[in-house]
Amino acid sequence: MKKENKPSFLHLEHWQKVALLMMAYDAFAVNFAYFLALLLRHEMNFSAIDAEYIETWSQFLPIYTLFCLGLFWVLRLYRSLWRFASYYELAWITIAVGITSAFHISIVTLFYYRMPISYYVMGTFFQYIFMLGVRFAYRFYLMERSPREKALAKSAPRLLLVGAGNAGQMILRDLHKAKEINGKVCCIIDDNPNKWHRYIDGVPIVGGREKIPEMVKKYGINKIYVALPSASEQERRKVLKICQETGCELKNLPGMFQLVNGDITIASMKDVSIEDLLGRDPIRSDLTEVYRFINGKTILVTGGGGSIGSELCRQIAKHQPKRLIIFDVYENNAYEIQQELRRKHPEIDLVVLIGSVRDSCRINEVFETYKPDIVYHAAAHKHVPLMEESPCEAIKNNAIGTYKTAYAAMKNKCKRFILISTDKAVNPTNVMGASKRICEMIIQTFDFMIRIHEEYKLPDLHLHEMDEGKDKLPPDFFGVTRFVAVRFGNVLGSNGSVIPLFRKQIEDGGPVTVTHPEIIRYFMTIPEAVSLVMQAGVMAKGSEIFVLDMGEPVKIDTLARNLIKLSGFTPDRDIKIVYTGLRPGEKLYEEKLMVEEGLLKTQNNLIHIGKPIAIDHESFLKTLEKMMITAYAEDEEALLQLIEEAVPTYKPATVHPLPGDTTH
Repeated sequence: MKKENKPSFLHLEHWQKVALLMMAYDAFAVNFAYFLALLLRHEMNFSAIDAEYIETWSQFLPIYTLFCLGLFWVLRLYRSLWRFASYYELAWITIAVGITSAFHISIVTLFYYRMPISYYVMGTFFQYIFMLGVRFAYRFYLMERSPREKALAKSAPRLLLVGAGNAGQMILRDLHKAKEINGKVCCIIDDNPNKWHRYIDGVPIVGGREKIPEMVKKYGINKIYVALPSASEQERRKVLKICQETGCELKNLPGMFQLVNGDITIASMKDVSIEDLLGRDPIRSDLTEVYRFINGKTILVTGGGGSIGSELCRQIAKHQPKRLIIFDVYENNAYEIQQELRRKHPEIDLVVLIGSVRDSCRINEVFETYKPDIVYHAAAHKHVPLMEESPCEAIKNNAIGTYKTAYAAMKNKCKRFILISTDKAVNPTNVMGASKRICEMIIQTFDFMIRIHEEYKLPDLHLHEMDEGKDKLPPDFFGVTRFVAVRFGNVLGSNGSVIPLFRKQIEDGGPVTVTHPEIIRYFMTIPEAVSLVMQAGVMAKGSEIFVLDMGEPVKIDTLARNLIKLSGFTPDRDIKIVYTGLRPGEKLYEEKLMVEEGLLKTQNNLIHIGKPIAIDHESFLKTLEKMMITAYAEDEEALLQLIEEAVPTYKPATVHPLPGDTTH
């Protein structure tokens, strides 16, 4: 018969072994504390102690031991992780000693023998010291680390903390929990002079923000944590720019949310993003009217899996549309946003469809089946150099795809059609920009034809003769769709944006490639751009080209250098910057308006309206039809001539030589 393995000390969990040893220690300590009190009372002379005192102490010893151990167990003093002992453990030990001392005094006095007052006072004091000492000694012992831990600490980062407020103190406490991993906080910066030359957890507060460069050199700092959640964006940006110049790696506490919830740890710190250094405050829009506009409507987002399209879907999903339809040709992107929205908004009526805006049958089927009230048309090819190499694809997808989507929207009496355009459509120097300008002209043509009630004259563009006339509108058709375009510049973090490219190049150790040292661009974050696009859609009366105010343009060279510094490197020393020359179709700067357009104000100071340029709509439609046929015939040379005919402001980019380049 197999013997059962009886539990033994060796088979206990580590914490159980520690608990048993601690109980044995406590059994000795609580009684020795009062014996020591008797000894001190009699000047450490054991023979001078009265026999009644010794007898009382010894008789009460087993009762007191059992009471103490039972109480300590109930108060969970044997289950604490003492390597992390803090105020919580200190408070419970104090409570435990208070209760046991009261028990000791009352029972001994009432049922045994009246002991000297000094016995009770010193016994309580010694018991508290013995219990506290052994428990916190373990934590202090861990501070004296092994040689290996000391070596790790030596190689760990040297940190500077900006902010001596509540958030800074929480971060500092969290950093101290694992110094060998997190690094050593050498000093703290705070703009409040009242805090200077004082200490938090032994770390000196050395001065205001102007001291940052000096302290970085003095202490050999290689990482800076900025914990200023309640500071204004402007103030925080000033501090970050000073920190950035030091070349240290930066971490930033984003905002007030964690502070309000008391949830501030090292994990709350984020890498400082380039958005933090844009040079302007984030655009904050009042979207009340937008959400009222969206609520209860069926909304279609073409290109809904892309960077702009997916953010449109996120913001729309938050505000109770009747139905949200995501239409995209790329299934992976569509699947990702579908899963995200189903997880975050399980209540929404979400339809995700795969298809191309170039496919007349598919796009017509979508409109006929779901009858969307509003269309955000974000589907487009946007990569400038790639479209220079494939101009036929740019026209097929951007121009003809927009026409077919707009035609289906008008035919199915969609209320609003919002085209996502670009500043590259202004005086375009590349095929992509020219194709987006053609898209703007398409929506203006549709709006014009609706206003004069000649929708039936719009051709139903089909490549195959068998489809010709299939979707032709009758002469008595009355369109209700308002067509508008929204134009803005580069979007940080979007697909094809220069920021992800720079980050990847920095991760790979460089070089970072910049096309030209003088090239400039307008930048906006994805949520900023999308919120303004949605507001412009509400304002639409028809035919407008809304232009978003994107602040001051930014030099791409400066952007690259800032990103290198934010990553903790020095430009041209740790990470080289290489100038490669402008790519095909690229120009040094982008414009938001053509000279002919002028500018009209709206009630939103960040959204303007470009006055429509006169278009010969009949001639434009004929040219557009020729472009479709030529693009599908893959005749690039003839197509470029037609683009120039359709877009008079299209001028292919001239080469801008790099400084010192004598080959041009």
